[in-house]
Amino acid sequence: MRAYFSQGLFGRDLLGSVVVFLVALPLCMGIAIASGMPPAAGLITGIVGGVVVGAIAGSPLQVSGPAAGLAVLVFELVREHGVAALGPVVLLAGLIQIAAGLCRVGIWFRMTSPAVVAGMLSGIGILIVASQSHVLMDALPKARGLENFAALPAALFDAVGGGSGLAALLIGLATIAIMLGWEKLRPARLRFVPGALLAVVALTAVVQLAGLDVKKVDVPSNLFAAVSLPSFASLGGLIEPSLIVSAITFAFIASAETLLSAAAVDRMHDGPRTHYDRELTAQGVGNLLCGFLGALPMTGVIVRSAANVQAGSVTRMAAILHGAWILVFALLLPWLMRMTPVSCLAGILVYTGIKMVNFKQVKALAAYGKGTAAIYVATTVAIVATDLLTGVLIGFGLSLFRLSLLSSRLKVGLDHHDEPGHASLHLEGSATFLKVPSMARTLEQVPPNTRLRLVLDRLHHVDQASLELLRDWGRNATRHGSELIVDWQELYRRVEGEGPHKPAAAH
Repeated sequence: MRAYFSQGLFGRDLLGSVVVFLVALPLCMGIAIASGMPPAAGLITGIVGGVVVGAIAGSPLQVSGPAAGLAVLVFELVREHGVAALGPVVLLAGLIQIAAGLCRVGIWFRMTSPAVVAGMLSGIGILIVASQSHVLMDALPKARGLENFAALPAALFDAVGGGSGLAALLIGLATIAIMLGWEKLRPARLRFVPGALLAVVALTAVVQLAGLDVKKVDVPSNLFAAVSLPSFASLGGLIEPSLIVSAITFAFIASAETLLSAAAVDRMHDGPRTHYDRELTAQGVGNLLCGFLGALPMTGVIVRSAANVQAGSVTRMAAILHGAWILVFALLLPWLMRMTPVSCLAGILVYTGIKMVNFKQVKALAAYGKGTAAIYVATTVAIVATDLLTGVLIGFGLSLFRLSLLSSRLKVGLDHHDEPGHASLHLEGSATFLKVPSMARTLEQVPPNTRLRLVLDRLHHVDQASLELLRDWGRNATRHGSELIVDWQELYRRVEGEGPHKPAAAH
């Protein structure tokens, strides 16, 4: 500890914590509003993510808190089951994460296809833009993404027609303009100042000085009054299959986003690497506490984590301190937060959502095959057209289908010998059920009265469907005066799970 202070590490972590706090504060409140929850629910999650998870995390420089990626799920859950269902669902999701971490499955989340994850983030980004575009005009968002897009022209017409909606729209657009301008024009010495904070401070001052009649953030004077402990009745509601599915969905998506973010953070610095199982367990503890307190679910978030690394933080103390700053600010200065225009926070989230939708990734993913890019596009479209869980499942299904196609690469060659009535069938690769049609077409080309020798030197694997095709052809060959010559014992060695035994003779 003495070396920590003597080497100036505390000073670097202190500066990093302030930078992360300034980034996290508006996002905590904005994501809560986008989730259909009071801003205090996001602040509590930010505090738990910093003070508790920051202290035990497996990724020391990753920062945890409410994430835009879960806002869509929370909004749908609250709309369908009410606010009372959120706490128990998040609590159960935390228990699932803890169990997964203790069972050492954290590293397996890295098997998630990057195309599916990129599609998930893009789909979430589009949904956030669709919903927060309404909040940008002090209007209420619809339940679904397509409904939000369909209702947007009418909401825009009402806002432009006058009233508080126009003032809110101008505040939201000014927020986006300030963030864009700051990103491109900020001096190098002030790179640590987040554009979101600059926009909030400037536009809150404008609203107060001009006396504009727009919606403001509703933060309680006593943060602890926002704590909503789950009741026995709400916990009993977890027997509903739909809530159990919601908890599993929360746990999976939060874990995948956290661990992929942790992998990205590892590439940003040269310090200690992430311990994935510990990070997953720490996230579970955090969500367990958030569920108990009735707050938003949390994940490790790349925006705040990147700000933490870029600010020069070196230990987990920066993440812990950022949570402490949120706590102090929420307890001592709630009146200041109540001056913040809701449309300003919506502008921040619209900007964040647009950044999440990066269609340039299509070209980058296409470098790994057109199928990879197609999975990204399909996942994005499915999430926007249906819902997050369905879209992700479609993405996973397409990934597995593409994997099965790639793993079933098989070259089938039929060579006729100079000697009449003799030919060879060469199989190179993996013979699976997907290649049965190709093999069948080739076998149909074998002329009658042919002794066909099966060459296995480059055959790596054969499944039951392909094996049955060969056996059936061998049995029926005698009708045409043909014969299949094959080392059946050698062929059976290439069947996964089969020993080197011989089948019944094929004639």
